[in-house]
Amino acid sequence: MCENGELNLNNFKHAVRLWTITLEISVLMAQYPGKKIAKLSYDYRTLGLGYANLGTFFMINGISYDSEKAYAICGAITAIMHMASYATSAEMAKELGPFKEYPKNKSSMLRVIRNHRRAVYNTQAGEYENLNVAPRAIDPSFCPAYLLEEAKSVSDKAYELGKKYGYRNAQVTVIAPTGTIGLLMDCDTTGIEPDYALVKFKKLAGGGYFKNINQSMPPALKNLGYTQEEISKIIDYARGTGSLESCPYI
Repeated sequence: MCENGELNLNNFKHAVRLWTITLEISVLMAQYPGKKIAKLSYDYRTLGLGYANLGTFFMINGISYDSEKAYAICGAITAIMHMASYATSAEMAKELGPFKEYPKNKSSMLRVIRNHRRAVYNTQAGEYENLNVAPRAIDPSFCPAYLLEEAKSVSDKAYELGKKYGYRNAQVTVIAPTGTIGLLMDCDTTGIEPDYALVKFKKLAGGGYFKNINQSMPPALKNLGYTQEEISKIIDYARGTGSLESCPYI
């Protein structure tokens, strides 16, 4: 994330590209619990790229988690990851060929990508292909322009490359809770979820525990207009009481 609170799109897309390639390589390296699962994984080459810490992004930028703006931003970030990954998959298909079962599923696969692209462009509900329930599209009135334009651009790229070369992977992304790996990545929030508590208690191996406050709180409060003195007192109060109830300045 940039200092101005915006998502660093170049870094984000670069990470998506690298990890899509890494996960594609892992298809042949992985071990599976059964022959059927192994064969399906080989025939469809499904991946599971995702992200975490979205709640932190909202906190730092002072955006209410359950708001129209948050929905739009979440949709745009997810679309960028999803379509950038499919664009990379199409580029790999150019060199290595699409997944084995792609010829049988080509028309359906491209239809799904077109529908995903329509959601980015906030298409009218009746224009989606073979869908009884229209997805929640990205509302341009709430989505930052830099995110929306990138989502549109990468969606166009993913579809055009897919039409030409197919896709190396039937599925590329999935949103997971990231409860364990999120801790290893030093995330303040997991998956796309909000923080379950601003103050957490961590047990120590030698006994006892310590209180750990969400590290996104100071920059979030700063972006909301609090002074450094106010922020320090709010943090101290939250760390000491484990609550913001009756907290000064709140």
